Amino acid sequence: MLLAHRIELKGNNKQNTYFAKASGVARQAYNWALNEWQQEYAAGDNPTETALRRKLNSIKREKFPWMLDVTKNAPQMAIIQLGQAFKNFFAKRSSYPQFRKKWQDDRFTLTNDQFSVNASRIRIPHLGWVRMRESLRFVGKILSATISRSADKWFVSITVDTPAKPIQTANENQVAVGVDLGVSDFATLSTGKKEPGPKPHKALLARLKRLSRNLSHKKKGSNNRHKARLKLARLHRRISDIRRDAIHQLTRQLIKTFDIIGIEDLNVKGMMKNRKLSRSIADMGFFEFRRQLEYKAAIHNKKIVVVDRWFPSSKTCCVCDYKLEILPLSEREWVCPGCKKYHDREINAAINIEKQAVSSTVSACGASSNGTVVNATVSYGVMKQEFNTESA
Repeated sequence: MLLAHRIELKGNNKQNTYFAKASGVARQAYNWALNEWQQEYAAGDNPTETALRRKLNSIKREKFPWMLDVTKNAPQMAIIQLGQAFKNFFAKRSSYPQFRKKWQDDRFTLTNDQFSVNASRIRIPHLGWVRMRESLRFVGKILSATISRSADKWFVSITVDTPAKPIQTANENQVAVGVDLGVSDFATLSTGKKEPGPKPHKALLARLKRLSRNLSHKKKGSNNRHKARLKLARLHRRISDIRRDAIHQLTRQLIKTFDIIGIEDLNVKGMMKNRKLSRSIADMGFFEFRRQLEYKAAIHNKKIVVVDRWFPSSKTCCVCDYKLEILPLSEREWVCPGCKKYHDREINAAINIEKQAVSSTVSACGASSNGTVVNATVSYGVMKQEFNTESA
């Protein structure tokens, strides 16, 4: 099982300068390789990341001598990541690779033979030991480390291949819950509990606008513009941290309390096209919620059931299964014409999702009794405060 631990680095001025220089080398190598890839492809050739790495090694002492001041992994791993980006593009898993920008893509990657970890320290080539905010949590084979910058702080993400835990026996009486995600309330559980969500972007929007306007008035290249950019970057990091922390607390609570968790297969990309709701949808972090829920379920041997996005959870009565033809988004409450039951829109949807989750676990073919397709997915992800990673 691959787990990644993201830890803040406590570097001094010399070490932070080295991180910035190595990130610049990685960015230069990535952009150079992307430009060469485009030129070779336009000429009718078939470029590969292996050929580009060999070409860079043959010319970097003459054209890019400053690349020799940092670890060799910085340019080499950047080109390998470009090759992976093109693989994802041709497989239609991502968009066409874009050129990296300074202050936005400041990062470089080290392979496991180029660094070592000892308690709360990490040894980096050409630099020596650097203190970390905490020690590595996981035990296993260390695969790689990625050092990145967020505003004015540097972080290291260490990927560890931990031994797979034995599958735990399920409880005799499995407790299930349905989770309905929304905009007014972040998550509504089938138990009737509603989690409002912090909505950090909405809460700090006025300050965000003020700092953005202040940055636009500064002269490019000046020290005042650099200070204003750092203030804005710190605020963006704070918004992201608040949202991620709230999702961590909710997903942890769900994993500790329930054995079967039903969620909807939301089309977040399509929902973001709604100009009136796109900001509120992005502020909730639906994708991050599902990602954290899936990897935590894999660790704790819990089951995540993803209900088909076309299942009418809001329009179906959870008591008599009566289905409404039309239910506008503005109507948050309704009364069932069949059994005269009063329904809260979110709670009714969460109960229907729970029913589908339970029926999928007892159905051998993975479909519920009424024919609705339900996908039970349990995937291995990465640990707290870290993005998706793959082993080399």
